[in-house]
Amino acid sequence: MQSKNKFISGILIGILGIVLFSSKAVMVKLAYQYQVDALSLLLLRMVFSFPFYLIIAIIYSRKENPAIVFKNDYYWLAFFGIVGYYLSSYFDFVGLVFIKASLERIILFLYPTIIIVFNKLFLKKPINLTQVLAISLTYIGILITFWGEVAISGTDTYIGGFFILLCALTYASYLVGSGWLIPKFGVVKFTSYAMIISCICVFIHFGLFSKVDIFGLQWEVYLLGFLIAIFATVIPSYLVSESINRISSSNFAVIAGFGPISTIILAGVFLNEILTLLQLFGALVVIFGILLVSLKKEKASK
Repeated sequence: MQSKNKFISGILIGILGIVLFSSKAVMVKLAYQYQVDALSLLLLRMVFSFPFYLIIAIIYSRKENPAIVFKNDYYWLAFFGIVGYYLSSYFDFVGLVFIKASLERIILFLYPTIIIVFNKLFLKKPINLTQVLAISLTYIGILITFWGEVAISGTDTYIGGFFILLCALTYASYLVGSGWLIPKFGVVKFTSYAMIISCICVFIHFGLFSKVDIFGLQWEVYLLGFLIAIFATVIPSYLVSESINRISSSNFAVIAGFGPISTIILAGVFLNEILTLLQLFGALVVIFGILLVSLKKEKASK
């Protein structure tokens, strides 16, 4: 009974984390209505979230690591913090300037299939027939949804789609490369350290390349920046980690299908974004393809 309750609570925690993560794209699009640029909004996200990650990192730094950590492990942690949370977030915020929040989440949902390809290329893990079918389905679904949006929004969709694809690629590389580091540091400590590094990168990026007066923005932008930081970054990052801890990464990958669905609903409610029936069909094809991969993994792990 206890293990069953733990599993159910893990699913509920995971769904809440996914929905909160999905709200980020919607809040970013709302902030762009106040003429703020991508880098300034990303800076606000990191400024507001930085103290939370710093405090949590200090608390957990006193705890011993689950495994022996070498000097090179810290170098790799810094690298994956830059790739996975700095570059990936920057590409995401820039891409959202050009495309709908709902389309952003659908394209980002490609990352599990990208992980499979990366594992094949760099870790020599075989790709089975089911995975080939799943990958094919997801990319067909993306093409259906993407070309439907091109017909509506024009060439800006290409630019936005390109940056969101870069976001998916960098995030997938982070997940593939950092998998062996998380057991060494622990989930909370690794996440906190990686986010602190990404925050510092954003601070440096803004200081070197931006001429925006960060104190001269409209108050709505600061409010949305704070909400993005707390409710779409800090809280869900730990909820997802705890969910994975309770139900396993394979089971979490299955419920991750709520991501695009929740974004489409939230974007419809708060942004009046409407996907055509053809685009909704494409989104369902993408979700089905990812579930095919995830369910296959779960079946193999039993």
